[in-house]
Amino acid sequence: MRASRLLNILLLLQARGRMTARQLADELEVSVRTMYRDIESLAAAGVPLYGEPGHDGGYRLVDGYRTRLTGLTRQEAEALWLAGLPGPAADLGLGTVLATAQLKLAAALPDELREDTARIRQRFHLDTSGWYAEADSTPHLAAVSDAVWRQRRIRVRYRRWKAPQEVTRTLEPYGLVLKSGRWYLVAGRREQVRTYRISHILRIQVLEERFERPADFDLAAHWQSYLADFDARRHTGEAVVRLSPRILNQLPDLWEPAVARAAQDSAGPPDADGRIQVVVPTESIEHAVGMLLRLGAEAEVVAPAGLRAAMAQTITALAAVYRQPPAAP
Repeated sequence: MRASRLLNILLLLQARGRMTARQLADELEVSVRTMYRDIESLAAAGVPLYGEPGHDGGYRLVDGYRTRLTGLTRQEAEALWLAGLPGPAADLGLGTVLATAQLKLAAALPDELREDTARIRQRFHLDTSGWYAEADSTPHLAAVSDAVWRQRRIRVRYRRWKAPQEVTRTLEPYGLVLKSGRWYLVAGRREQVRTYRISHILRIQVLEERFERPADFDLAAHWQSYLADFDARRHTGEAVVRLSPRILNQLPDLWEPAVARAAQDSAGPPDADGRIQVVVPTESIEHAVGMLLRLGAEAEVVAPAGLRAAMAQTITALAAVYRQPPAAP
């Protein structure tokens, strides 16, 4: 374990430059005291690293020093091959780059590991697209990606849901997110961080103006917070529903995960008819009607009264349609 940690210290300093003992300790999940001992051991072994005092100080390797202890284990080589997603890389204009990198990696590996990675490609395929939906058309993704890398402001013509549907925005592109086969841009605008769907960008102009990306901005953390807030803003209502045990167990296959999980977590004991009462987060009465109709007669809305009335009205209209013989072709 200690030998692995010493190697990781070298790789961290080599990759990131100056780091404090506290930063190294946090990264490797050890105490600062342990980190000081490890640093002393590396120095005693002849590793050319030195400490810089002061508020902006820390440890760093002598300029030009590169460790050669970077051999890949079998598991690391397999993980790297699984991490190569050809679809998203091609979307970003990096398909050729990824293929070249994989060829270089394969050429550098020992014969045994090269054979293992070949088997990985034959046995695992990663598809990031969602079911029942066509892939987004993203002709401006490469331009947005370039602006993200170069920290250049962009001016876009964007199509949104509310009126006016087409708007022009000047944005500071912080990062790109791929979720269920759809690309999203996380960008700053008027000191706020907003999310834009790449396929809704109609036109783009990459400006020469450079912006400073916030030093404390964490794309992954922001995205998780955004998803949680999105669900909170979207599900503004609740419905009380009686379900059969069979349909309750099938909810994860019929509804989106957050809604199905909330309903199952709220389930009470079966009543005299064997039905189970649950509380379902809802967006609107119209959306809830469509969602609940998928459950057929194995679901009964108890409350609110407006949703129950809307369900009854829709079911009555459906019954009227199906009481008539089908129209002649």
